[in-house]
Amino acid sequence: CTLDSEVALRVGGDFFFDPQPGDSPVKLVLIAGGVGINPLFSMLLHIADLQGYQEGKRNGYKMGTVKLYYSAKNTSELLFKKNILGLMNAFPGKITCRFHVTQQSSQICKELQPHVTGK
Repeated sequence: CTLDSEVALRVGGDFFFDPQPGDSPVKLVLIAGGVGINPLFSMLLHIADLQGYQEGKRNGYKMGTVKLYYSAKNTSELLFKKNILGLMNAFPGKITCRFHVTQQSSQICKELQPHVTGK
């Protein structure tokens, strides 16, 4: 997004992402805090599945970019962090994540360091 871009924002309710073959790729920004990652992680897995399927098929859904912003008190409370890192590695430039920690008191492991911001 750029300054003055129009974005759609949805809080609460049913969460799903089910694009159809031929749909235009979209840029998704997913924002989660704590256990709120559950439905968004499900969406990430679905998107990765679609992309894996797409690689073998020319007329399927073409993946846009997905940016996940995920916040928790500390890195030990970041659910699915290793899986999310795996998705970022499997789909470089397509799936990215910024983890934000608000009360981290211990050292952040090297694997997470480039992706974590905090106070």
